[in-house]
Amino acid sequence: MRLAVVGATGLVGQEMLKVLEERQVEFDELYLAASPKSAGQKIKFKGKEYIIKRMEEVISLAPDVAIFSAGGGTSLEWAPKFAEKGTVVIDNSSAWRMDPTKKLVVPEINGDVLTNEDLIIANPNCSTIQMVMALAPLHRRYKIRRIVVSTYQSVTGTGKDAVQQMMEERQGVANGIKVYPHRIDMNALPHIDSFLDNGYTKEEMKMVNETRKILNDPTIGVTSTTVRIPAIGGHSEAVNVEFYTDFDLKEVREILENTPGVAVQDDVKNNVYPMPINAKGKDEVFVGRLRRDESQPNTLNMWIVADNLRKGAATNAVQIAEFLMEKSLVS
Repeated sequence: MRLAVVGATGLVGQEMLKVLEERQVEFDELYLAASPKSAGQKIKFKGKEYIIKRMEEVISLAPDVAIFSAGGGTSLEWAPKFAEKGTVVIDNSSAWRMDPTKKLVVPEINGDVLTNEDLIIANPNCSTIQMVMALAPLHRRYKIRRIVVSTYQSVTGTGKDAVQQMMEERQGVANGIKVYPHRIDMNALPHIDSFLDNGYTKEEMKMVNETRKILNDPTIGVTSTTVRIPAIGGHSEAVNVEFYTDFDLKEVREILENTPGVAVQDDVKNNVYPMPINAKGKDEVFVGRLRRDESQPNTLNMWIVADNLRKGAATNAVQIAEFLMEKSLVS
């Protein structure tokens, strides 16, 4: 088993290496790649030193699996070249997610759609992953009619420079780093990714389109508002979901408690509910504030939190690789 991590020096790439080590993923060879300016740098992993290679060199080594976290442009250029060599690419960017010929996968939900013919597999958007992890089992039981979601997303979702911008603003230092169009510390920006002609952002439309694709149901109504907040540790979501049939709140709780990868934290009498500060570094999707929407029938309110660098990106990608190996879809 020859494994490559592309974008190994970035926030998600670094998290992927942590996840590979924690989950004790077995491989014979590991190749690390990044941008040309990073080539030649050294990274320590499991006590061994690895040199960052150029993309051409990694392709020539013919890895069995390549996990990409290097941006959409890089993926569009290089993923097909890896695939031509027979490498299975698991891509964390948005480049292939809505391509009808590519699978968009959360292993716990729809891993069974994968075959040995899938050479480019898309990893969903971080906010979408955590939401569908909680909603998929409820959709199977009650069938979802409509989702209204508002997100409160960590600066880590934008990368290292965004974290630095927030920290510099917090310390009153100005070194010229400005990832966001406005101050982020002590602020909230209802603006993630670029705006589209319909007034929504790309991030908001990702949640609409990816949710329908993963749940394999184009009839679900989804509307989204995504907000960047000065938090580190994970993304939070207020989700209002309307079902076709009525539900029992006790049964909803039991379904979620018995869903692999989901952890229910819902004891408001003792101030227990999911928070990003507690989700940091964890792989679970945390769900709480479960309550009926008293304004209309068959509707549930819930609060969903997960570390966007973990289950929202690195962990899900590694889980896809594990699934492929378990099902003998790769060497």
